Amino acid sequence: MTQTPSQNISAPKSGENAWLWLVKIATGPLLIVLIFIHFIVNHFTAENGLLTYTDVIAYYKNPLIPAMEICFLTAVVAHSLIGLRGIILDLKPARNILRVIDWILVIGGILVISYGTWLALTIAAKGV
Repeated sequence: MTQTPSQNISAPKSGENAWLWLVKIATGPLLIVLIFIHFIVNHFTAENGLLTYTDVIAYYKNPLIPAMEICFLTAVVAHSLIGLRGIILDLKPARNILRVIDWILVIGGILVISYGTWLALTIAAKGV
């Protein structure tokens, strides 16, 4: 199977601007690094893992932990929503429908990241 120039995997899709494509490309490797850090810190540095509420509160006392978790959440949400938008682009929706879908994805992403940030900072504040 040969690829035509419009099917080039290393370029943005039709309907996807270069900034979204760059964010998607940048968050992929970032997610790999952050998931390894997340697993190591959450599951291997704590003696028996973070099994109790008290363990989690003590863990969040370190200011790097909420920052890392918020960064991880932001990267996951951005990468997944841009990927979902890419799947929707494959269906070739009308321009006005795509605009509505874009707003739904942006608002949904902002809500999820806002709630996750609030939650991480609330947990961190309990440990102070």
